[in-house]
Amino acid sequence: MRAGRTIDTNALPYAAGAIGLAVITFLYRDFALQWQPVPAGIPRRETLVLVSAALLGLGGLLALLPRAGFLRLLLPLQYLVWALALHVPVVVAKPAVGALLGFAETFALATGGMALFLGRRPGNMRTVLRILFGLCPIVFGISHLAYADFTASMVPAWLPHRLYWAYFTGGAHIAAGLAIVSGVAAPLAATLLAVMCGGFVVLLHAPRVVAAPSSRLEWTMLLIALSITGAAWLARGLTQAGRARPFSGR
Repeated sequence: MRAGRTIDTNALPYAAGAIGLAVITFLYRDFALQWQPVPAGIPRRETLVLVSAALLGLGGLLALLPRAGFLRLLLPLQYLVWALALHVPVVVAKPAVGALLGFAETFALATGGMALFLGRRPGNMRTVLRILFGLCPIVFGISHLAYADFTASMVPAWLPHRLYWAYFTGGAHIAAGLAIVSGVAAPLAATLLAVMCGGFVVLLHAPRVVAAPSSRLEWTMLLIALSITGAAWLARGLTQAGRARPFSGR
């Protein structure tokens, strides 16, 4: 981050995804579908929905402010609560690749987003977060392979050999995750992972939103994909040499 800059442009995709989810949560007066699987019978559900929307929006705004310091952890800590309190019980109750994918997606948002504060600061915590984040795209890749036909159905129709792309992106996710976990070419892997996820936003999710602009599911999928893109982009700060200053993205 250059001196005098008040907005962290590296955090824009991550923050925009959260702010968008806040808007969707507020408009529909409900949680973020399967990514935020709050039990239907929870007391004061609508109040909690509004609190969640407010925290997502505030967390997204704070993520953009490098001078906010540890307050930038508000958003990734929210995602950590989603992963541990909401998704872990689902995985334990019904172990399956699909359930594990939901956990991995929100856990990636938590661990990658923590680079907002830790960045390139030296220390064991940064290494632990790098490894934990790297495990998530491995799960993404496994899900692409396990549900190859469904993944292929999401590939734009104008692309030939749609099943091939399902297997290719699954393999690419796994390769990126292994590189990040091992530390071998980890900065490049995190960068390419962010580019690939950004490609999903532009080539897959954005056209689906254009085709069905009133679909809450399509908007939510786009915003989750945008958030994961942002988390991968921020996670580059966890893969690079430690420095006693926040991640600048340079």
